[in-house]
Amino acid sequence: MSPEISTRALLDTLAEGAGGEALTLGGLLDQFRERAYGVFLLVSVLPAFVPLPIGAGAISGPLVSLIGLQLLAQMDHPWVPKFIARRELSRDGVTKFRNRTQRLLGWIEKVSRPRTETLIDHPVARTFTGGLLVVLGALLALPLPATNYPFGLILLAYAIALIERDGRLMAIAWVLGVAEIATMALFSGQIAAWVAKLFS
Repeated sequence: MSPEISTRALLDTLAEGAGGEALTLGGLLDQFRERAYGVFLLVSVLPAFVPLPIGAGAISGPLVSLIGLQLLAQMDHPWVPKFIARRELSRDGVTKFRNRTQRLLGWIEKVSRPRTETLIDHPVARTFTGGLLVVLGALLALPLPATNYPFGLILLAYAIALIERDGRLMAIAWVLGVAEIATMALFSGQIAAWVAKLFS
């Protein structure tokens, strides 16, 4: 069983390191097997909160969809390509993310705890979560302005729910995810025109 850990404690581990040793995504997922999907999702959303020279969604989106596909397939442990699993995590990026979300995470941790875990572990729940993540990841990958933070915050709710094993928070994340997808569908015409103009 995975060791108990809060989201903020996990971020402290990533930012400060364990005994000065290099920390890779693959090693982290092996360490927190029961919470591995939440850990993977948390690491995947980090670029959405850290300014990058290229679109953060182009990095985070495909990883989020990959996680969703594996949940759809009911895989017990996430699979990560070797070149990603062996990559050392950027402590500087994690530190920036932790500092930016410290107050939000502190509030969430006060109300979040392991409960209603059926909404985390049940095959139907995992399928629904996976399907939403596939769509949200695909939308995040689109080169749309001012979408990183809205998508990032919603995906952060999924990650925390998986790490804290909080089924009630997962239910809230489902509602937020469906609302975001519906909003994007409502404005799909404008979005298509924007993308076409961007690549014309």
